Amino acid sequence: HVQPVESGGGLVQAGGSLRLSCEASRILVSINAMGWFRQFPGKQREFVASISSGGPTTYADSVKGRFTISRDNAKNTVYLQMNSLKSEDTAIYYCTEGGIYVSGSYLPEYHGWGQGTQVTVSS
Repeated sequence: HVQPVESGGGLVQAGGSLRLSCEASRILVSINAMGWFRQFPGKQREFVASISSGGPTTYADSVKGRFTISRDNAKNTVYLQMNSLKSEDTAIYYCTEGGIYVSGSYLPEYHGWGQGTQVTVSS
């Protein structure tokens, strides 16, 4: 399976911003939904944000008002703009390609995960 490719991670001070990019492995307009998850050391991956092909977005409560997910179909890319970063946002961030919505919750495809990009926020 061809995977999406994330980029844009790095080290930033608390209060700063980063923008993650995810290049889809297929034509973006053909993908019903894309999302971002993150994984803290020793923890399971948790949902961060999703965007459907029609544009509606969903967010985890922990990032609402600070993170914004968007898509650029011309560039086949989904973005995660992260503002007001906190040390507790430090994690590996994964892009997910495809998936469905069940009762409003985004469920990614099993084979649709990228390799991840590290985000480290220093306090």
